[in-house]
Amino acid sequence: MWHWLLIPFAYLLGSLSSAVITSRLMGLPDPREEGSKNPGATNVLRLGGKKAAIITLLGDLLKGVVPLMVAKALTAPNEVLAAVGLAAFLGHLYPVFFGFKGGKGAATALGVLAGYSWLVGLAALLTWLSVAFVSRISSLAALTAAALAPVYVWFLLHSPVLTVATVLMCSLLFWRHKTNIQRILSGEESKIGR
Repeated sequence: MWHWLLIPFAYLLGSLSSAVITSRLMGLPDPREEGSKNPGATNVLRLGGKKAAIITLLGDLLKGVVPLMVAKALTAPNEVLAAVGLAAFLGHLYPVFFGFKGGKGAATALGVLAGYSWLVGLAALLTWLSVAFVSRISSLAALTAAALAPVYVWFLLHSPVLTVATVLMCSLLFWRHKTNIQRILSGEESKIGR
């Protein structure tokens, strides 16, 4: 039963906004108030440059990876792994420490997938890189990776519960990207490097 205590731990860790913390430490504008107003690595890149964006990206990835690594080290069953991953992701989207105003979740979702299995994380990362290289659109790359993530989980891990959790996580990711989707469809979404 104590495995379930990992769920609030994952949520609280996920609630640490890497974008806001990095921006404060580096003297940058609050990413929730400037640029796209999204506390994520892409907005931090626009507001503070590559170094701040990389720190933010790594922080968001680790929020997904660390709770799952702890859960796996404690031999938690897949049901707990699924709940821990979702909790970390929800913490990023709705952080208790930052007024429940979080990011869109792409990097933390990738961290969760890598926490499930490095192969799943690698498959999702390669999908993101491929689509980003061709389209130059970060959000399109994230959405494509999210759409394929449940397939990767199913075929690489053969776990129904982890697959369902991935579907839920990626559905929320799509919902958080709804304005990006509208801009992609209208041809107005900004491209990487612009």
